[in-house]
Amino acid sequence: MIRNSLYYGIKPLVPIQLRLAVRGWLARRKRGQFQKEWPILPGAEQRPKGWPGWPDGKKFAFVLTHDVEGPDGVAKCRQLMEVEKKYGFRSCFNFIPEGDYRTSRDFRELVARQGFEVSLHDLFHNGRLYRNRTEFAKNAIRINKHLKDWGARGFRSGFMFHNLEWLQDLDIEYDTSTFDTDPFEPQPDGTGTIFPFWYEGGAGRGYVEMPYTLPQDSTLFLLMRERTPSIWLEKTDWIARHGGMALLNVHPDYVSFDGTQLRISHYPVAYYESFLNHVATAHAGSYWNPLPMELAAWYKHACVKRKREENKAVASAANPGFVPARPEPALLAEPEVVATASNSNHAADAPRPPGRATKPKRVCMIVYSDYEQDNRVMRYAEELARRGDSVEVLALRGNRAPGRSKTICGVRVFGIQSRAHKSEKTRSSYLWPLFKFSSQAWALVTWRHLMRPYDLVHVHNMPDFLIFTAWVPRLTGAKVILDIHDIVPEFYASKFGVEGHRSGVKVLKGIERAAARFSDHVIISNHLWRDKFAARTGTENKCTVFVNNVNSRIFTRRPRTRRDDKFIIIFPGGLQWHQGLDIALRAFQIVSPLAPAAEFHIYGDGMMKSSLVDLTRELGLEAKVRFFDPIPVRDIVEVMANADLGVVPKRADSFGNEAYSTKIMEFMSLGIPVVVSSTKIDRFYFDDSVVRFFESGNVAALADAMLEMIRNPEQRRAMAARASEYAVRNSWDTRKGDYLNLVDSLFDRQIMPPVS
Repeated sequence: MIRNSLYYGIKPLVPIQLRLAVRGWLARRKRGQFQKEWPILPGAEQRPKGWPGWPDGKKFAFVLTHDVEGPDGVAKCRQLMEVEKKYGFRSCFNFIPEGDYRTSRDFRELVARQGFEVSLHDLFHNGRLYRNRTEFAKNAIRINKHLKDWGARGFRSGFMFHNLEWLQDLDIEYDTSTFDTDPFEPQPDGTGTIFPFWYEGGAGRGYVEMPYTLPQDSTLFLLMRERTPSIWLEKTDWIARHGGMALLNVHPDYVSFDGTQLRISHYPVAYYESFLNHVATAHAGSYWNPLPMELAAWYKHACVKRKREENKAVASAANPGFVPARPEPALLAEPEVVATASNSNHAADAPRPPGRATKPKRVCMIVYSDYEQDNRVMRYAEELARRGDSVEVLALRGNRAPGRSKTICGVRVFGIQSRAHKSEKTRSSYLWPLFKFSSQAWALVTWRHLMRPYDLVHVHNMPDFLIFTAWVPRLTGAKVILDIHDIVPEFYASKFGVEGHRSGVKVLKGIERAAARFSDHVIISNHLWRDKFAARTGTENKCTVFVNNVNSRIFTRRPRTRRDDKFIIIFPGGLQWHQGLDIALRAFQIVSPLAPAAEFHIYGDGMMKSSLVDLTRELGLEAKVRFFDPIPVRDIVEVMANADLGVVPKRADSFGNEAYSTKIMEFMSLGIPVVVSSTKIDRFYFDDSVVRFFESGNVAALADAMLEMIRNPEQRRAMAARASEYAVRNSWDTRKGDYLNLVDSLFDRQIMPPVS
C-alpha cells in the first residue's frame, strides 16, 4: 500500500507515455509468471451453489462497461455508443463525479435515452479513496449525493481498488471494482469466479458484486501491446461454455476512432469492433446483454426467491404450522422493477439528441485569445463537442508550451502564439502580433483542412481580417461564421484615441464589410451593435445576436470557502482604458478609510496594467489593492464566488458605452452583488433591481455605491437573489439550442436560424 500511495502521489507529474512504457515493461515481465492463472483462472468456472441460470435460457451474460478517465474520453462516448448499437449492444458508462472533467445532466440523460446506463467511477480518481476508514466514510457521503443526483445504481472505484466491507457505506445496488483474475492491477487479489455474487452487510444491507472477467483494454493493448483481440475472443468462448458472465471494461479515452492517434496511449477501434462482431455472430441467440443495473436487479430477485424458499423449507421442517410474525427484512423485500428503454439489444429508436439535425460535423474555431479564459468561445466549442461534433480550436497558447495541443472537455485546443500585452501600446506593436497570428492560423487551418476537411470554420474577432484565414476551407465547401465579440472600428478609435473619420478607422470599416460578406453568417454580441453593424455592412439578413450568456455549467452558485473577516471587492477582466479601473482605484481611495476591512482585488492583464499599478502606489493603496494574473474560467469562478462585491466601472464616453460586459451576468449567476457603470448597453439589458448603477466616470458616485453595498448586507442579499433569478432566465441554457440550430441551418435549408 505504501508503494501504491507513492505511485499515485507522483503519477500526475509523470507523462503518460513514460508511465505506460514502465508499466508495460513490468507487466510483460510478470506475464510469464502468471500464465497458469491469467487470463483464465482454473476453478473460476465453478458455478455457485443454487445457481439459478440466466434469464430466458441464455447460456451466458455479456456485460459491457466503460470507465471514462478524462475529457477526451467524454468526447468519444457518443462514437462508442454508435459502434455498440451497430452490433446490437448496450453498455454502462462510468463517469468521475469530481475529477478533472464534469458531465452535464443533459449529457447523462442523453446517454440514458440512447438505452445505455450511467454510473459512478470513484470520486476524484486519485488512488486515495481507500487510504483510511475515516476518510472513506466522509467521501462516501459525497459519493451518495452524486448517486442520488445522477439516479445511478452502481459504482466502480479507480484503479480497481476495493474493500467490499467499506462499500456498505454506499447506497448502491451493485459494484464492479473487482475481477476474477488480474495480477497486473495494483491490488491483485481477485474474486476467483466468473459469476456475480451477493455481498451481504449488517442491518439487512447488501449489494451485487460483479467482477470483470475479460482483461481490460488498457492491459491488453497498451501494456501487453497485443495487436488483436484474440485473448478477449478466447476467454469469452470459454466463459460461454461454462455459462458465466463475460464482463468487459473498455476506456473511451484510449480508443482511436480516426486512426490519427495511434501512439502508445491509443489503439484502433477496429480491435473492439472485431470483438463485438465475433460475439454478435458466433454467439448469436445465446447471450444476454443486460445493463449492469438490470443484471443486479435480476440477481437480487433470484437471491430473494431462493432465500425465501430456503427459509420456508427450514420453517416448515421445524414447525409445520409456522407463520412469520413480521415481514422479512429489507434485504429480502421485492426489488423494484428496473425500467429501461428496451429489453432488447437495440436502441435505434432512442430520441435524437437536442440540436442534432444533421450528421456530426468537423468544426474549427479560430480566436486571438487564450481559450481557457474565453468563456464565449468555450461554451460554443463544448456545446458542439457535447453533442458529438469534432471540434478544434486555434488560439493563443497562454502558459502552455509551444507546439503542443491540449484536449479540454472534448475540445482539442492548439496554442499557436503567446501574447505580450506590454508590447501593444502603439498601433504597429498592436497590429504585428495580429498579422503574425493570422498567418500561422491560416497555415494550420489550411493544412488540417486538406488532411481532413472541416465542415465549419467559426472565426472570432478581433481582428475582423482573421476571417480570411478560412479562405481555403471556404473555397472548398466549408461554411464560415464570423463572430463579432467587439466592434473593431470603435474599439480601435477608443484604444488609440483617434477620431472616427480618420483613414485608419475607414480602412477598418472596409475590412469589416468585406469580412461580413465573406462569411455565411454573422454572430454579434449585443443588440446595439447588431443594428450598427448590419446597417454598415448591408448584412441585415444574416446577422444573429448572441450576448455573452453565462455558462451555467461553470457559473453556478456554490458554497463559500473563505472564512476571514475581510470585505473583498473584485474586478476580473481585461485592463484597458475603457474599462475604467483608474476610476475604481480613485473611488476605492475614498472607501478604504471608511471600510477598513475592504480590499480591492484585480484579476487580469492588458496595456493599462503597469499604469494601474503605478496609480495604486501613488494613491497609497498598496496594502489594500492586489493585482493577480488572469486565470482560466474554471478557476476564476471560485475566486468570484468568494468575493463580496463585484465592480464593473466602464467609461460611458468610450467604446465601453456599447460593449456588453460578461462579468455582470457572471457575478449574478454566482449570487454576488455588483456595482455597474451607467452605460448605454448596461441600461439596455439591466435595471436598478438587479445591479447598483452609478454615474459613469464619477469617482464620488462610485465610492458612494461601494459604501452603500458594504454597509447594507440585506440590500446585497436581496439584490443578489433578484439577480440570480435574472441570470437563470438569461443563461446559456436558454440559447444553446438556438446556436446549434444556427449551425445546422447552414447545412440544411429546412432549419430556420434564430432571428435574434
